[in-house]
Amino acid sequence: MTSFVRRLTVGSTIPHVPVHHQKFKPTIEIPAFPLLPHNIQRPLGIALRSRKYWRVEAVGPVGRAEGGDSTKKAGGGPGPGPCSYSLGDRTTEVERRERNRTVEVVVAAGVTVVLGVGNRVLYKLALVPLKHYPFFLAQLATFGYVLVYFSVLYLRYHAGIVTDEMLSMPKAPFLAVGLLEALGAATGMAAGAILSGASIPILSQTFLVWQILLSIIFLGRRYRINQLLGCFLVAVGVIISVASGSSSGHSLKEAGMFWSLLMIVSFLFQAADTVLKEVIFLDAAQRLKGGSIDLFVVNSYGSAFQALFICLLLPFLSKLWGIPFSQLPNYLKDGAACFLNIGGTLSSRCDGAPLLPLLFVIVNMGFNISLLHLLKISSAVVSSLASTFSVPISVYVFTLPLPYLGVASSLPTGFVAGAIILVTGLLIYAWTPSGSTAALPSPSN
Repeated sequence: MTSFVRRLTVGSTIPHVPVHHQKFKPTIEIPAFPLLPHNIQRPLGIALRSRKYWRVEAVGPVGRAEGGDSTKKAGGGPGPGPCSYSLGDRTTEVERRERNRTVEVVVAAGVTVVLGVGNRVLYKLALVPLKHYPFFLAQLATFGYVLVYFSVLYLRYHAGIVTDEMLSMPKAPFLAVGLLEALGAATGMAAGAILSGASIPILSQTFLVWQILLSIIFLGRRYRINQLLGCFLVAVGVIISVASGSSSGHSLKEAGMFWSLLMIVSFLFQAADTVLKEVIFLDAAQRLKGGSIDLFVVNSYGSAFQALFICLLLPFLSKLWGIPFSQLPNYLKDGAACFLNIGGTLSSRCDGAPLLPLLFVIVNMGFNISLLHLLKISSAVVSSLASTFSVPISVYVFTLPLPYLGVASSLPTGFVAGAIILVTGLLIYAWTPSGSTAALPSPSN
């Protein structure tokens, strides 16, 4: 006679135990489901009047993964045990995720710094062949990005990465992003045409100040003292390393207060743009029920609206660059000929095109994407610090013998001291006192 033996748990889960076949000769048969007095001790077994006998044993609970007895964990091992979700394991899991997130932020920040340096250096190199057409290069980047971003967005949508829910997000925030970027570009060009190059790095440090203030107002962020001190030291380090030894203070006085304030307002627009993008990511996490909006959705719509407002501001912008609006079509035509390095005598002045301008456009696009990714997984302030850190490194790179640039520039007198202060500020900002929590919650990934 054959008996089928199955082990059952007394816990809330069903064990993953195979059925064992064994032969034995039963010594007693009892009716199915007998009513036994509770004080009579019998083996926990039930023998049915059948050719099959079932023996039921009480065993300890054995955990399993969701989905049935045959479900295994991702690693191929057995499911979690009954104590897998203890408080200690949860704490360990949270700590592991925090470590992984920290590593991800550090790697993303490093990539952003490298691309930021390449972006600044290649912009200088791209202006060698397009020395007379910087406005053309700016418009090439603005309108070229719209085409590239939407092409990538189309491919990602058909690959299933971008969903209909992402595309149905409200477009008003993207409209505001485009407006802020266009206003930041317009005011920055206007002030940059008057201010000296040495004074702009000093005024650019207001960008970080604006970001901190706007994140406190609109995101409810609260910063620790060490974070505020770190940001202050970073700004001071950049000013010392870039502007030391120059007549930047005298240049600011000569330019007048109006143009300095206009440049500060330009950085206000840019800071508001980055904080608004952070708001978009936070809002998307709620609308998508914990999901995350794709980077190219934000980049594509933001760039499209920026290009729209740039078109509306073209008469004003062309005048800032000293180009009468009536001559703008001829200017853009000549700029395109120089970019493609065609056109006879015109092309002789465009050595390095189209390679150098194309390299700048590609690296600039990668820099913008990495900057937005870093903002997404951390905060606007962290992305700003990474971008700021690339400034003194770029200054050092320009002291190297680079092609097309001729004689290398010399380091500012306070470069080393400024770099030390900057790095110290970054370390102080990143330092987390024991027993405290981070003051900058990040958007959902």
